[in-house]
Amino acid sequence: MNLLLTSAGRRGYLVNYFKEALGDGGEVHVANSVNSTAMMYGDKSVITPLIYDENYIPFLKNYCLVNHIEAIIPLFDIDLPILTNNIKVFKDIGVNVIVSNKEIINICNDKWETYKFLITNDFQTPKTFLKVSDALNAIEQGNINFPLIIKPRWGMGSISIFDADNSNELEVLFEKVKKDIQDSLLLYESNQENQLSVLIQEKLSGQEYGLDIINDLNGKYMNTIVKKKYAMRSGETDIAETSKDEALELVGKSLATFTNHIGNLDVDAFVVDGVSYILEMNARIGGGYPFSHYAGVNLPKAIVSWLKQEKVDPAILKAKIGVIGYKDIQIIGEDPVSSMQKYEEAIPL
Repeated sequence: MNLLLTSAGRRGYLVNYFKEALGDGGEVHVANSVNSTAMMYGDKSVITPLIYDENYIPFLKNYCLVNHIEAIIPLFDIDLPILTNNIKVFKDIGVNVIVSNKEIINICNDKWETYKFLITNDFQTPKTFLKVSDALNAIEQGNINFPLIIKPRWGMGSISIFDADNSNELEVLFEKVKKDIQDSLLLYESNQENQLSVLIQEKLSGQEYGLDIINDLNGKYMNTIVKKKYAMRSGETDIAETSKDEALELVGKSLATFTNHIGNLDVDAFVVDGVSYILEMNARIGGGYPFSHYAGVNLPKAIVSWLKQEKVDPAILKAKIGVIGYKDIQIIGEDPVSSMQKYEEAIPL
């Protein structure tokens, strides 16, 4: 079985996890639109057209045919809507795309849709607004207070996220985020509603958690792994501890039931005075997953088994409690000749 991880970026650890899950039973191919560190870990790697390029899907389709790929696993938010719209294209050539349906991807990628989904289904979430005037009215009525968070509606990581401590900062930073969006890769999705592309959100003060909510490839709920966050860097968790929290586990199970997502749903949550709030949802393996993996969870192995129609031992989707993980920074390199040879061999004919 050969797998293709798309938009892998710097997630070399995920490449290794899938290589370990496959063992001698196949290859892990790594794709990215620019040269990246994760590509150095793949059995084969390839540079693709940009995600929004009209040649992106034809390129991936041809690559899958030439390299006998059986499943595509996207690792980047922007990749998800493109691939979910083309599930049938790949299914027709015998390739599974491990991605949730179009509706769930839209809810997760669009933070305003996330907010509406959570409110509609009775989940607690920070009060959120699309207009400065609405936020200021809420302050006047005593419903929220400064500071407020300003961020892109279709955002990721920590791109253009600011705190506003007063109305002047709110208005200035709101316009700044709008401009930043137009100068970044967030431009494409934000063009759906360019004048409503910025969110203003209540800032919570409490303990932050990350949830890995795991469903199988049919959308059946399997487990929720709770991680207490101790440090963040550039929108990703730097230090975290696996925790036992029945309230958050119930939230995870409820979200899985409402979404019927595929694979992992990466969720950011806050607990404030004993109340669990959901901030954001990402319908993919997120940057916090390594902490679950380090504590004994093996989602890549489960995915490989599900693809093979094999039974999965529930134990491999459970984490040891109290395991603290730390992300590290290291320099890696590759011989230029062998590196180029690997990439050239991976390019489809």
